Amino acid sequence: WFTFKDPCNLRSPQQHVGVVHSSNLCTEITLNTNKEEIAVCNLGSVNLAQHVDENGLDTDKLQRTINTAVRMLDNVIDINYYSVPQAERSNMKHRPVGLGIMGFQDALYKQGISYASEGAVQFADNSMEAVSYYAIQASAKLAEERGAYQTFEGSLWSQGVLPIDSIDILVKQRGEDYCKVDRSQTLDWNSVREMAKKGMRNSNVMAIAPTATIANITGVSQSIEPTYQNLYVKSNLSGEFTVVNPYLVNALKERGLWDNVMVNDLKYYDGSVQPIERMPADLKEQFRTAFEVEPRWLVEAASRRQKWIDQAQSLNLYIAEANGKKLDVTYKMAWLLGLKTTYYLRAIGATQTEKSTINDGKLNRVSSKVEEPAEFGQAADVPQACSIDDPDCEACQ
Repeated sequence: WFTFKDPCNLRSPQQHVGVVHSSNLCTEITLNTNKEEIAVCNLGSVNLAQHVDENGLDTDKLQRTINTAVRMLDNVIDINYYSVPQAERSNMKHRPVGLGIMGFQDALYKQGISYASEGAVQFADNSMEAVSYYAIQASAKLAEERGAYQTFEGSLWSQGVLPIDSIDILVKQRGEDYCKVDRSQTLDWNSVREMAKKGMRNSNVMAIAPTATIANITGVSQSIEPTYQNLYVKSNLSGEFTVVNPYLVNALKERGLWDNVMVNDLKYYDGSVQPIERMPADLKEQFRTAFEVEPRWLVEAASRRQKWIDQAQSLNLYIAEANGKKLDVTYKMAWLLGLKTTYYLRAIGATQTEKSTINDGKLNRVSSKVEEPAEFGQAADVPQACSIDDPDCEACQ
């Protein structure tokens, strides 16, 4: 959970009234805390896959969704339950919200884009620019209707400094050689900048949460995550069942390649399409799994998003055969490209397929009981622990 204090504070809209000392567990919330205030952020996520069509990003639909979402999140601040007075005080005073995205990988699939590509990096940039544009605009319009938050005066917003502009502050502090952030933009930001200077309803507007539960409910990939496996076991109260990447299945059906042999190959290779000889090259590229995507693509896409976000993003890093050199290069790159935070470092698989029973359709999943040799007694219960591999965990949306 690396959290870099310089971008978190130098790019914070609220640096005039406090310090970002830490983040939350999921590393997307970067708000001020002190003995009088406990930071609280109200999160929501746009299903990006539902805003992509054959022409790319549907910006008109996205704007309508974001206008509704920001209004709803602002309402939550007033109707929420607060367990301690410091939390209520902080929320009422600054009114931060965190609008993010989920289904990023699904949106790439719909456009035929590989996560490990310049196309994915560019889409990460353009889609987050649009989310940022409409979210800031929505909060500014709410301020016209409901009034600005209490500590607005003196904030970066009041100075006309938007998240894209705050990169200049970071560059001035570090120097050009130590902040390699792409600063290209495609929208007319001057109009939004003028709106924000007049008043913002919320001190912070954007944050990308892990969306572990809501993405499962909605049926899309979590947050900004690449596909973990194209074939895996999913468990819930109804039992355990095998899930195959539907985009991969449809692509194979279109080419007449979806058959029992392909199913068995996917099982044998743990859901990876890379070793399957008859898999077309373009599908091998498009359906790379998390550990088959070079970490630099994850970091570069995250850097393009971060320039538009006033808080941070839950960015898991997947590094096969992690070692000191790989970690050194990856985390230095994350800092150099202006990331505020990183979330989990993933280095091992969560499930393995059963290769000795290829035809029965089963996956080899860890049982809730540990089978021990007879001399060690009966099976023992496995203790429960927090794990991002648990689809039923509700801690992170």
